[in-house]
Amino acid sequence: MTADKEKSVKQLQSTPEPQILGLVSTNTLDIDQINYSKEAIHCFHCHLPVPSDIQLTSRIDDEEKPVCCQGCKAVADAIVASGHTHFYHVRSEPSLTGSELLPEFLRETQIYDQDSIQKEFVHEISESEREASLILEGITCAACVWLNEQHIASLSGVVEVRVNYATRRAWLRWDSSVIKLSEILRAIQAIGYRAYPYNTDQQQALHRRERQMHIRRLAVAGLFGMQVMMISISLYSGTWAGMDTQFETLFRWLSLALTLPVLFYSSATFFRSAWYDLSNRRVGMDVPVSLGIGVAFISSLMAIIRGEGEIYFDSVVMFTFLLLLSRYFEWMARQQSAESVERLAYALPMTANMLDANGKDSQVAASVLKIDDCVVIRPGEVIPADAVVTSGSSSIDESLLSGESSAVDKFEGDMLIGGSVNIESPLQARIISVGSDTVLSSIHNMVEAAQSDKPPVAQLADRIASKFIIAVICIAVAVSLYWWFAGNQNWLEITLALLIITCPCALSLATPAALSAGLNRMQSLGLLVKKGRTIDALDKVTHVVFDKTGTLTIAKPVVQQIICNHNNKKSECLTIAASMEQQSEHPLAKAILEAARDVSIHSVESLVNRRGCGLTAVVDGQHYVLGSIEFTESFCGCALPASWIRLVEADAATPVVLATSGQIIAVFMIQDEIRSDASALVSELEGLNIKTMLMSGDRKAACKRVADEIGIGKFYAELKPDQKMAKVVELQQEGAHVLMVGDGTNDAPVMSVANVSIAVGGATALAKNSADIVIMGDKLQAVLDVMSLANKIQMIVKQNFFWAIAYNFCAIPLAATGFVSPWMAAVGMSLSSLIVVSNAMRLIRPG
Repeated sequence: MTADKEKSVKQLQSTPEPQILGLVSTNTLDIDQINYSKEAIHCFHCHLPVPSDIQLTSRIDDEEKPVCCQGCKAVADAIVASGHTHFYHVRSEPSLTGSELLPEFLRETQIYDQDSIQKEFVHEISESEREASLILEGITCAACVWLNEQHIASLSGVVEVRVNYATRRAWLRWDSSVIKLSEILRAIQAIGYRAYPYNTDQQQALHRRERQMHIRRLAVAGLFGMQVMMISISLYSGTWAGMDTQFETLFRWLSLALTLPVLFYSSATFFRSAWYDLSNRRVGMDVPVSLGIGVAFISSLMAIIRGEGEIYFDSVVMFTFLLLLSRYFEWMARQQSAESVERLAYALPMTANMLDANGKDSQVAASVLKIDDCVVIRPGEVIPADAVVTSGSSSIDESLLSGESSAVDKFEGDMLIGGSVNIESPLQARIISVGSDTVLSSIHNMVEAAQSDKPPVAQLADRIASKFIIAVICIAVAVSLYWWFAGNQNWLEITLALLIITCPCALSLATPAALSAGLNRMQSLGLLVKKGRTIDALDKVTHVVFDKTGTLTIAKPVVQQIICNHNNKKSECLTIAASMEQQSEHPLAKAILEAARDVSIHSVESLVNRRGCGLTAVVDGQHYVLGSIEFTESFCGCALPASWIRLVEADAATPVVLATSGQIIAVFMIQDEIRSDASALVSELEGLNIKTMLMSGDRKAACKRVADEIGIGKFYAELKPDQKMAKVVELQQEGAHVLMVGDGTNDAPVMSVANVSIAVGGATALAKNSADIVIMGDKLQAVLDVMSLANKIQMIVKQNFFWAIAYNFCAIPLAATGFVSPWMAAVGMSLSSLIVVSNAMRLIRPG
């Protein structure tokens, strides 16, 4: 920046300048990226140098004056058009630039359109499609969530939006070629809310502000409300026992004075929310609340002015206090249910010990770590990012992620998950993923997506609640007119009680409270649900289909025997097979790689993975095939020797055949160990009248051994992925609701067609992406746990719905017939909400 420019900018920043309201330009100017001539012409409006490639003027006093940007031109033209040209004659300093006249919020939102800023929180899905997580300020109820979702989804270019009621976060996907992020943020601002990119520190600051706000409103409502209630007791006593008119008038005015802070501060949130709802042409739950409070206050004020009639200031303050109290408890419940998600955000450490080229470690910020950086993790330290052990061995506490308390032993070559804790010995590790690509970030996003996703029952609740509010207002109008024409002097009191007692808080909270609490309970147990609607699908399961290898068996099979022809050595065969399998994640591949620990691995060319069959590749110039018997026989054009066939058939182990053109080279007999809890799981599922079956690509002998040992009556062997899919579709056509449990890449296609799917611990990335639920631990019994919790969530939702509907079914007739006073209605409404929230919070407690 030139000295002339620096002087101009400092002068503008330090000098107060009269501004003309309403003259706003959306053009911004980056003065560090402008080309200036050596003898720059200065802008007549702001006096900054005019870039050499800008030829703009504004006609002032019948002369064309140079301006530096479209913003200054728009402001100058507007000043002239409004007849204020004399402004330029009397000003003592240059005027503010067009960009400086931008509203603060407009400038803030435009920053988020910059690529350098978006790198921090925006993920690129495709060339133009983006997704991000935003914090929403101003969310007070489920209706606010509905309004934001509907409003944002209506914007052209927005692909999908989901708002998490528990954490106040919105997940957003949009087409950046159609709409900018700043435009979406301004659209949210337009309906009375504020959004900005998610940041853990900002989230915590928002939580603190919300807590303080709740406490202040409660304190004002409680302190002034107690005084109003005491005066009300005196007035009621005076009505029965007699009171001097002067004292009665004084007490009524005192009640008014003490109610005003409650009305204009504590109740302001209800009126503000109702105004936003009505201005957006919808009726939210705060509309009847505001009507009740407003009508009660206005009628009481009129009674004081007239010097006669009932006053309801006690009902106003009590209703406000009790409603604020119930919403505070609801807020606390939501915070408790969201704690497990927030713990994930804070699991990673702030610093890490990075190794330099000389092997010396120095402390750096964990955020600067890159892939392939080497770090030291000492006992008691948190692993800063996903990494692979390069030196040392230790025990790792992964309880935050898996829900299992027992430590996991890690050795050289094993993966370390960022956020887990090193317990015993120092480790050296190489970073393999950072930021949004880590396992921890994936879990966090998965839980967020599940809580934001709305199952059918939640969508039904939203529709019912919106129609219910309109119905209540119509009923209230009809009841008030009926009692008015009937000559009942208590018509207003009856109407107020009806409006207050029918607040649909309990109905709106029935599903989101239970779903949020249940999903967070699952996450604490290491059960990650991707979609909230999965809970509904789990409750309908009739058949459970298991994969074999890595699912019912431990994902660490071993090579028991290698059968070779006389021309090849076992070590040579193992070297070729391990070279071909070095990039595979299949459990059988890992068994071969484990057996080949002491042999050298060769580079391979033209590697092709034939899903469900095997591999083909070129190793040391020779073309090989590795896989099932049928696949290798069809490739090499010859069959296994009869003696080999007898050995294979006599053994229940899984054969993996290595062959080349015209020759079978070796057979690797791989045996896997059945999980200890597999038999108990199958037995319990059968006890629940849920049918179990095994579908595997393995040969019949191996499948039969596993099925017989764990008690599965029906199994299908030697199935390719498309054949598994066909079997599942066949079951569905017969009316079955299928749950698929698997772990490997071959399971991904069938998982996508099953009604609901689960990927067990150690599952490959593709299987996890295809599954609806991921079990982070290593216990197969977790399948039953997730089904049991899903059943409990459904039960709690039904209980909450029943209570909300039964409460309103009883409350409306009682209030409409005058059996409920306004203060009783306030108590009843608050209790109904607290009962729903308390019932949902039972899901968080163990047991």
